[in-house]
Amino acid sequence: MRHPLPDRVAVVHLDGVIGTAPTGRHGLTIESVEPILKRAFETEHVKAVVVMINSPGGSPAQSEYIAERIRQLAAEKAVPVLAFCEDIAASGGYWIACAADEIFAAHTSIVGSIGVVSSGFGLADVLARLGVERRLYTSGDNKARLDAFSPERPEDVEWILGLQAELHQAFITWVRQRRGKQLTGPDDELFSGDVWVGSRAAEVGLVDGIGVMRSVIAERYPDAEITLIEAPKPLLSRITGGQLTTSSVVESAVTAAIAAMDRGVVTRLR
Repeated sequence: MRHPLPDRVAVVHLDGVIGTAPTGRHGLTIESVEPILKRAFETEHVKAVVVMINSPGGSPAQSEYIAERIRQLAAEKAVPVLAFCEDIAASGGYWIACAADEIFAAHTSIVGSIGVVSSGFGLADVLARLGVERRLYTSGDNKARLDAFSPERPEDVEWILGLQAELHQAFITWVRQRRGKQLTGPDDELFSGDVWVGSRAAEVGLVDGIGVMRSVIAERYPDAEITLIEAPKPLLSRITGGQLTTSSVVESAVTAAIAAMDRGVVTRLR
């Protein structure tokens, strides 16, 4: 006699920087998490999908892509989504958390950072002291905005601040859309880019409650099995046991570093 399959709660871990990591390795992108999300929502007898988030943020676009995909799958499968903030769910990490129907945090989780930051270097004076002449050729007046090796221009600063303001407003709109009346803190506090520990995040409405995953799931779905969803390893990784060293890894890291320095500025949700 066959026993009926038990109800399940599918658990997905989203851990790391959103977008391409500074080392050249892939962080959390829609391409990397799509297979995991699909497997989670397609789990047999799934009662809920849990998204465990441990991320300081990163790419605004990838944060949006991942969050929207979670909402699409939740609607298609009519499955509730619970997000749990681990060590940190900040900026882009919090953007993704807002895709859930409910958000939980531990007492010691760091949550929030609803803002945008850009960073770079100004090395023009260094080159002058070394007697090095910067030669830069562009076809377009604004092609080399905020170049790290050129003097800073006021119009470029105004441009990057305007870009940040647009991204920040998109972030605010998403949080308001998803959290609605649960937000109880004033706007100038909630959207200042600041962060809160779990208990305070619950007080201002950024999360719905304090709790860790297994305790909450045991209370909500006492008869369900917790099923961890992992991405299948690439064939080459399986063959080598996950130990892979190639020139392409070094090359990608060097390329990423050169690109960041040449552009002079990186904009992130952090």
